[in-house]
Amino acid sequence: MWYEILPGFAVMTICLIIPGIATTHIHRFTNGGKEKRIARHPWQWYLMERDKRVSGTETYHASKGLENIN
Repeated sequence: MWYEILPGFAVMTICLIIPGIATTHIHRFTNGGKEKRIARHPWQWYLMERDKRVSGTETYHASKGLENIN
């Protein structure tokens, strides 16, 4: 009957979800606990470049608070 498709559907759904979840965790691990930022527009790229400059470490994910900026 129609319910015989449910196990196959469940396996297919899990196989499609795993890469997205794995990618998120890999980005968090490699970027110091923060997810990877994607610059799709020039303004977002400008903000990422600003964060690199302000952090002093040449990485956008190691940001400082406003109280630490000289």
